[in-house]
Amino acid sequence: MTVVGILKADSVLDDLQRTHGDYSDMFTRILSTDAHPCEVKVYDVEHLEYPPEIDVCDGYLITGSKRSVYEDEPWIQQLGAFVQTLHQARKKLVGICFGHQLVAQVLGGKTEKSDRGWGVGRHDTRLLLDLNADAPAGTQFSLLSSHQDQVSKLPGSARVLAQSEFCPIAGMLIDQHILTFQGHPEFDTAYARALLQIRRELVGEAKYEVAISSMAQVPDQARVAEWILRFIEDNDAGTSA
Repeated sequence: MTVVGILKADSVLDDLQRTHGDYSDMFTRILSTDAHPCEVKVYDVEHLEYPPEIDVCDGYLITGSKRSVYEDEPWIQQLGAFVQTLHQARKKLVGICFGHQLVAQVLGGKTEKSDRGWGVGRHDTRLLLDLNADAPAGTQFSLLSSHQDQVSKLPGSARVLAQSEFCPIAGMLIDQHILTFQGHPEFDTAYARALLQIRRELVGEAKYEVAISSMAQVPDQARVAEWILRFIEDNDAGTSA
C-alpha cells in the first residue's frame, strides 16, 4: 500500500474544524478511498514534526497555509530545507497552494503577492503538459482557490504544468518527482464557502459574489486526487513534454 506523508503547514480554524475537520483530515478523505486505499501519515511541520527518515513514506504532500513562504519564520525555513532534501533525493513531492509556492521559492523561483489581489472561488484550469495517460495536455479541470500569493517565477528545472485565467503558473512539474498545484483539491464547496465568508471583507464584495457564484459547479476533487496518487506511485509520472 502506498504511504503518503502529509506535511501539515497550518490548521483549520477551530470553529470550522468541528464541522469540516483539519487539513490533514481533508487530504486523507480524498487520497484514501475504498477504490484506491493508501496509508496517510501526518507530520505537523508548523510545530517542527518530521519523519525519522525520508523513506518511511513513498511520497510527501505539503498543505496550504495562511502564512507566506517568504516570511522569516524558523519552521518555514526548516520546511524549505526539507524540500531541498527531498529534491536532492528525487523523492516524490506534491505541493498544494502554500506548498506549491514554497517549492518554487526554495528551488530558485519566486513567490509574491499577486497584483490582482485575492484568487478565490472555483478556477477553471488547463493542463499544458501530459501528466499521465488519462490527463494529457489540454485537459480541463477546476479546483477551489483561496490565495493572495502566487508563483511569479519558475525554478530553473521546473515546467509550467497548469494555467488558469487568474494564475499563469497554476501548477508545476520538476523532472519526474515534484508535482504542484495552486488550487486546493482537498477543499469541498461547503468548506470553501465557510472560509470565504470569514474572509468576505478582506476579499471585497464584488469578488466575493463572483466566487460564490462560481461554486455552483462542483470542483474536480476526486479527479485531481487520483492524479496525485498516481504521480506518487508511478515511476514514469510527469515525463511527457
